[in-house]
Amino acid sequence: MSFLRTVLNDSVIIHPPGFYIIGFQTFPYISVYFIFLAFVYVVTVLFNSLVIYVIAFNHCLHTPKFLAVVNLAVIDVILNTCTIPNMIKIFLIKDNFIPFNLCLVQMYVYYTFASLESYALAILAYDRLIAICFPLRQNSINTLRIMSCIIGLTWSLGLGVTAFSTGIMTRLSFCNSVRVFSYFCDYAPVFRLACNDYTLQWSVASLLTFLLLVGPFTFILLSYVTILVTVFRMKSLDSRVKALATCVEHLILVAVFYIPLVVIFTIGFYLGVIHPDQRVLSLSLASCLPPCINPIVYSLKTKEIKTRALALVRKNKIGTQQIYHKP
Repeated sequence: MSFLRTVLNDSVIIHPPGFYIIGFQTFPYISVYFIFLAFVYVVTVLFNSLVIYVIAFNHCLHTPKFLAVVNLAVIDVILNTCTIPNMIKIFLIKDNFIPFNLCLVQMYVYYTFASLESYALAILAYDRLIAICFPLRQNSINTLRIMSCIIGLTWSLGLGVTAFSTGIMTRLSFCNSVRVFSYFCDYAPVFRLACNDYTLQWSVASLLTFLLLVGPFTFILLSYVTILVTVFRMKSLDSRVKALATCVEHLILVAVFYIPLVVIFTIGFYLGVIHPDQRVLSLSLASCLPPCINPIVYSLKTKEIKTRALALVRKNKIGTQQIYHKP
């Protein structure tokens, strides 16, 4: 294999033509898992596209809350699109080679939208916080303009910070192994293959774990502490139940997304005691399942979206029946 050599700060940097993704080669019954992933991807695209369509074409849903919901749906589709099709391609045609530049692109897209997923859940927590703790001032505090600015800020932060962390990967030399033990061009498994010092990359990965994962999760926890304090100050038991009921679906999303990732990164990245096979399988499930589950347990259970989605399905069903019975 020929390597590309470049000069950086008077030292030779060696970039290989690409990497080999080998994360799933040792799993038994791997074909069943890839069939499951294909199902997850189809559900992700169909249900999130339905949510996006319903919100986009119903002007009464153009509110701060549903802007946050459609933001999450867009992120979900892109997050699973950047990994699952490539994983299925590796399984179907047995081609696990990915060019160096394409590897960096996949790494950038994945970590950008995984970060945005984290921030999107924090934005939904902010929406619940304002709705429950400041009900009389909700329309003045949480306006469409303010929500747009918050979402735009998180996208700018996610795109910018991840661009820096991916860019510094070009400073590494890969002169030995090019076998990445993961299910995609994963950040830590790739930089650990370098034959020069990767202290900077490790430090950036540690910092970004706190900035993009622990930070939003901490905000969500603090939001729900504030929400609980407000709820238990309510005099009516019925009001308490109704307020808490609006948070259940969001709490499910938070648990499904954060708990597996926090466990995997804490045990695997810092303690290093998790088995590599278990890390790959757990991380792929933790990354692929939330975008599939989100529209089912949150978006489509929202009364406004559910009503319009069912109306759309009935309309299409009636239209199809009329076509088939047309003389």
